[in-house]
Amino acid sequence: MHTFRLKNKFLLAWVAFGFILLTCCNTRNTSSKKVVSQETMKRVYSKIKTPYKYGIVFQHPDTLKKIDSPTIFRENDAWYMTYIVFDGQGYETWLAVSEDLLHWDSKGKLLSFTENTWDANQKAGYVSLISTNWGGDYSVEKYQDKYWMTYLGGNTTGYEAGVLKIGLANSTTLTEVHEWNTASHPLLSPEDEDVRWFENKTIYKSLVIRDSKKHTGHPFVMYYNAKGDTAKYESIAMAVSDDMVAWKRYGENPVITRGKGICGDAQIAKIDDIYVMFYFGAFWKPGAFERFACSYDLINWTDWDGEDLLAPSEEYDKKYAHKPWVIKWKGVVYHFYNAVGDSGRVIALATSKDLSK
Repeated sequence: MHTFRLKNKFLLAWVAFGFILLTCCNTRNTSSKKVVSQETMKRVYSKIKTPYKYGIVFQHPDTLKKIDSPTIFRENDAWYMTYIVFDGQGYETWLAVSEDLLHWDSKGKLLSFTENTWDANQKAGYVSLISTNWGGDYSVEKYQDKYWMTYLGGNTTGYEAGVLKIGLANSTTLTEVHEWNTASHPLLSPEDEDVRWFENKTIYKSLVIRDSKKHTGHPFVMYYNAKGDTAKYESIAMAVSDDMVAWKRYGENPVITRGKGICGDAQIAKIDDIYVMFYFGAFWKPGAFERFACSYDLINWTDWDGEDLLAPSEEYDKKYAHKPWVIKWKGVVYHFYNAVGDSGRVIALATSKDLSK
């Protein structure tokens, strides 16, 4: 009888030890997932690279005005692009439409200048909650029966002048041309009490996605680039929300930074189990160019150390090739970007297949 009990105790001890060992291994595997291997990064690069420059696909009707920051989505079998226009006073947000991703027509304005508001002279908008599925439908999710847009806002005139903050706008319709509703106060500001060392000077472009897996513990994640007084460079930061309205900063440090120049204008795509962040770099080496990073959890990012996704090479993008929006549609990767060169500030396109033939 005693021998039987001892054997049982011995067996239980081995089961417990095995459970602990399995837990440790799982923890170790989870921890290792914080870094994406360079082999995996190379596979991602092979899927997202766009070596064929198609050329300029969109200029604002008033070609003397500068345009920027394409955001692409699909609704009712048509493609739409929000883009921002600088006319000397500041940024406003416009909408364009396309049937084939190659030819675009401007439809009108969504966010305009106002008077005596915190965002009177700057309203550069970026549609929120676009599907991140690579090769998916690129639809925009409604939340609480509304469509949402964050925007770079400020009341100082000039090109990205003064203290810039993040605002929030919404609309019950997505593709009709009308003024979206804007909040009377910013979501995030360099003047907030919880502001971090790298964002206490000004905040630029923002992107909001739905995280159905709640990697951060929250369903909504925002990435935005910002500059701090103690960091004269732009880095990409994170914030999180449970309701799209109240946001809190996430983490103590930037998720992407070079410690100099600019890392900015993040866009997120989900390829299998990998999140890909497209972003642009500038001035930590000559010019402005497109880069990417990868993550398993939206929090820990591994930066690509290979060649640029895009770099200046043509007369129309000889100064800057930057500010990405990348999608895959019917087997073709389309990489929209802001090109600055001999045609002014325009929207250009590079693709994974040569579409010019």
